[in-house]
This record gives sequence, C-alpha cells and structure tokens, in this order.
Amino acid sequence: MTLSMRHSTNPEGQPELVRGIGLTEAATLNMIDMVGVGPFITLPLVIAAAGGPQALLGWILGAIFALCDGLVWAELGAAMPEAGGSYRYLKEIYGPDSLGRLLSFLFIWQLSFSAPLSIASGCIGMASYAGYLRPSLEHILLAHTFHLPMPLIGTLEVNVLVMPATWVAIASAAFVTFLLYRRITVLGQLAKLLWIGVAITIAWVIVAGLTHFSAARAFDFPAGAFRLSPAFFTGMGSAMLIATYDYWGYYNVCFLGGEVKDPGRTIPRALILSIVVIAVIYLAMNVAVLGVIPWREMVSQAGEQNNFVIAVFMQRIYGAWAGRAVTGLILWTAFASVFSTLLAYSRVPYAAALDGNYFRAFARVDPKRHLPTVSLLALGLAAMLFCFLRLADVIAAMVVIKLMLQFIVQAIGVMVLRKRRPDLPRPFRMWLYPVPALMAIAGFTFILLARKNFLREIRYAMAIVILGLAIYLVRSWNRREWPFALKLPNLGAAR
Repeated sequence: MTLSMRHSTNPEGQPELVRGIGLTEAATLNMIDMVGVGPFITLPLVIAAAGGPQALLGWILGAIFALCDGLVWAELGAAMPEAGGSYRYLKEIYGPDSLGRLLSFLFIWQLSFSAPLSIASGCIGMASYAGYLRPSLEHILLAHTFHLPMPLIGTLEVNVLVMPATWVAIASAAFVTFLLYRRITVLGQLAKLLWIGVAITIAWVIVAGLTHFSAARAFDFPAGAFRLSPAFFTGMGSAMLIATYDYWGYYNVCFLGGEVKDPGRTIPRALILSIVVIAVIYLAMNVAVLGVIPWREMVSQAGEQNNFVIAVFMQRIYGAWAGRAVTGLILWTAFASVFSTLLAYSRVPYAAALDGNYFRAFARVDPKRHLPTVSLLALGLAAMLFCFLRLADVIAAMVVIKLMLQFIVQAIGVMVLRKRRPDLPRPFRMWLYPVPALMAIAGFTFILLARKNFLREIRYAMAIVILGLAIYLVRSWNRREWPFALKLPNLGAAR
C-alpha cells in the first residue's frame, strides 16, 4: 500500500476534505498568518531586546532560519500532502508502528496547547491595539501570578491578566471560530479579501516611513552595537525569539495539505514565496519606522505607547486621524491572521484522530460543510481560555514549546527520512541538502538557550511532554499498541 493511499483512508461513510486551495490561496493564507498583529506590536520589543537598530540583524537571521526550515517543510509537505502536516511527517519518519506513533501523538498533544496559544496571542494583540481607540480597554481588573510546583521540573509560573480588552480578545476568538464554520472553497475566497486589508496596511506604513525617512535616525547605532559580547548574544537570542514568532505561519499550507490542489508544486512554491515576500516587508517596515521614531524614544516610552508604536508613528506624520485609521487596519490584519491560524491548526487533531492516534471525537466532519467540527471548536475554546494570559508570556511559551517538540525534531526527521525511505517520491527536494536542515536546528537551539531566564518556558515544554507521555502510555496499554503491542506468531513460517 502506498503512502498516499494509507493517508487517504476514512472511516466508512465519513465525508472527506475537498482539494480546493490553489497557489494564490495557499500563499495568501500563509502570509496573513505570518503578518497578523505581531510585527506591529512587537517591533519595540525586538529593538529593546537587541539594544538598538542592530535588531535588524535579528530580523535578517530570523528570515534566514525561516527559509532553511521552510525548505524542510517544503520537502515533507510535497511528499506527504495530507491533512495534519507535522503529525503525518513525524509518524512516517520515525515509524508509524513504533517511535513515530509516540512522537506524532506528542506533537498533537503539544499542539493542543501551542495552537490555542498562537491563536490567543493574535486575539490578545488585537484587543490590546484596540486600546489606542479606547484607552479604558487597558484598565487592569485583575493581575495575579500562580506558582505551580512540579516534581523534578521546578516551579511553573502562570501570569493571569484580566482587562476589558481580555473580553474583546475572547469575543474575537469566538467570532473567528464561528466564521470558519463553512466550506474550504468559501474560506479561500475570504482569505483573499482579508489579505487586501493586510496589504493596504503594510504598504501605507512603508510608504509613509520612507517618504519621511531620516537615515541618521534609522541607523543610530549605540557604541559597541556589534561587539560580540555575552550581552550581544543574549540580546540577539531574545530578539530572534520574537522575530521567529512574527515569521511563523509560512508552513500554514502544510496543515491543509489534504485540501491543496497539485500539492507537489503548490506547497513548496507557497512556502518559499511567502517567506521571501514577508521578509522583505518586515525589513522595509522596520527601517521605515526607525527612520521616523528614534529607537531610544521607542523603547523608553510607557507600556501603552509600545503597544501602539505604528499608531504613534502615523499620528506623528499625518495627525490623529491617521493614527486611528491605521489602528483600524491593524485590527483587520490581526483578525485575518487569527482566521488563517485557526483554519490550519483545526485540521491537525482531525488527521490524528482519523488515524486512531488521538481522541476519536476529533475525527468528526460536518457532512454538509466538510470541515472537522470538534477539532475546530476545541481549539477555538482553548484559545478563549488562554486569552487570560499576558501576551509576552503567551508568545515565549508558544515559541519554546513548538521549537522543542516540533521544529527541531522535524528538521532532524527530514534527514532520517532520506536514509530510511530513499524510494519515497519527493516532488520537491531540499536545496543544498542537508545544509538548510542543519542551519535550522542550530538557529532554533540558539533561540532556545541564548536568552535570560530561558529555563522558564522550557519547564512548560517538559511538563507538557511528561503529561502527554503518561497519557500515551496508559492509552497504549489499554489498546495494546506500541510499545505494548502483542506480537502475533508468524503463522506463515509455521506452515
């Protein structure tokens, strides 16, 4: 039985997904996921982490590592174009009846946390930016840190923050979930409409900045900006963590592989195109803003000013009306990103449940709209719950969890698969193999370790792994699956 045949099997009578996404829709879904509210709200954070305009190096390195990792996704996505993305890849790479079954389960398990965190980060950022229009949204109603001691791991910290903006974030997550409850062909057209608003926002920011640009202001590097000291590497690691978050989304189409037309060509092209286009946009936007607002002013302003840096930027150039107008466009952009993120991730637990490697309810498909109902609703509800957390904590936790439990394992896996399955049809083969995979592993490891207090988020990932491993082992024992599978006698040999 071929790989594609095995992945296409559905339970009897179960509706299948529809291949209705072309290159334009695929690249669009990737890019609106990548942009979101992230670059508009995190720009001061990246500059503060790096200590000046040398933060541009963090954006450049982030783009390089995104492209290296994108080539990993491109090879795997073209070879295994089915719903589920990394779930499929890890299972096939490490063995569907052995270690691959465990790793793919752990991937789905961590995604049950990291995907809602990603969606929540967009909703929180969107609600926070709305505070520029209504400052009362930023009034703190409750702020508390919970300490959860964990044996062998240490103490986990959970920072809960409740503001009126929190309810806006929750409502946004609920509305996106409702909006996604329709056929994929309709969603592809809606993605194009959302991208128009994203493109207008980006173009206006870049043009405004470049037409009021001061090179002396933009490249006002502090003394010793590029001295290779421990502080330089620590700052660059923190800057790259945020930049990595802002670039993520280029792999979106891989989770929708079962709904992509001509996936062997469409998936690699959509990945590479979206990374290159967004990298150019981010660099241009950062330079444009730095050329108008001095970086020292940007990082020294009060917290609310940091959140609204693009609105302040537009207000300084054109007046208050422009600040309000660009805020509306940024809210549109953030909404588009949440839409794209939830759409892609909702297909992953569905794919695992269809394989019998996750909870059965997640395999349920709406017979009329052909979408995974339980998977969509579960991730949407979890995202609403995570809206009670602080944005910075959400971003850091999500990035570390995904790097440890998905991206590094997958980059290693593309090389393992080359050895184990050299016969596997590969419509796209990684350029300069294996250099991009090795660079992705090195870059992601640097981001994990080259930060202050890096153990805090690593503890989250370890806790998720331990709990997921316990659930998997209990479930496998009850179902007599690997590593507890019963070995049947070889009857053919006995004959």
